[in-house]
Amino acid sequence: MPLLTIVFGALLIVIGVGGYAMQDPGHGSPTALIPAAFGLVLAICGAVAMKENLKKHAMHLAVVIGLLGIFPTFKGIISVVTQNFGGKPPLASYSRAAMASLCIVYVILCVNSFIQARRARKLAS
Repeated sequence: MPLLTIVFGALLIVIGVGGYAMQDPGHGSPTALIPAAFGLVLAICGAVAMKENLKKHAMHLAVVIGLLGIFPTFKGIISVVTQNFGGKPPLASYSRAAMASLCIVYVILCVNSFIQARRARKLAS
């Protein structure tokens, strides 16, 4: 799971930096880098989780970061879906939708991993 966390962190960094780079010159906003900030924190959590004694704490922090990434960006998914029928949504909507989608998938994978780890511990004892 730590390696997967680093991969999801890297994907969020790509979304953030890519969204920032694709803005119109002179009209750019540093808020486009928010996915990159979340991705950096996830990647750091994944790297820390490589140490076995810190794995549990780092992965729980990572899933909290993933959850925090869903709520403010979920509106981007709705915006992209609804505005595609009536016009082209702004680039920020696509960036938010991508971040929300990645965070949702990441949290689902984490919860599944936590459930499997708990079952494995019960079987071992």
